[in-house]
Amino acid sequence: MIAVAQVLKSNGTDGELLLGFNGFGPEDIDLMEPVFIEFDGLPVPFFIESFTEKGNRALVRLTGIRSLADADEITGRKVFIEYGEEEDGGDSVSGWTVIDEDGTVVGTVDGYEDIPGNTCLWVDTEKGQVLIPFHEDLVLSMDKASKTLRMTIPSGLLPR
Repeated sequence: MIAVAQVLKSNGTDGELLLGFNGFGPEDIDLMEPVFIEFDGLPVPFFIESFTEKGNRALVRLTGIRSLADADEITGRKVFIEYGEEEDGGDSVSGWTVIDEDGTVVGTVDGYEDIPGNTCLWVDTEKGQVLIPFHEDLVLSMDKASKTLRMTIPSGLLPR
């Protein structure tokens, strides 16, 4: 899973939430799939009942969040989406082009390694395959239309 947004605040008294997106956009949310919010270190799924884009923010109503108290309980928490296996058996970012923050094309995602607490991407480069951490702090943007993943690549990970 990867964090795509944060619950900024409640909106009104009936549980509606304002989400802020950082490095991602409202278009990265699949409204038919659940989003996840961590409780006691475990991801809890919530389905989206309503979703209204407001630039790089969105007003959202989630299942089970029905009051100001419910909304206040999750204010400040990160919102995650699954990015792993798709229904067709492929990886959702498999085949995507990885671009370093300076605009250099690094390579193509060949798969991922689901290491607990440190999911990594296998990326085919001109000089061989490398394993790059797929962490929200390193992802600058994801563009589904062009299948590009712009990342900060920690020094020393890429072959010279």
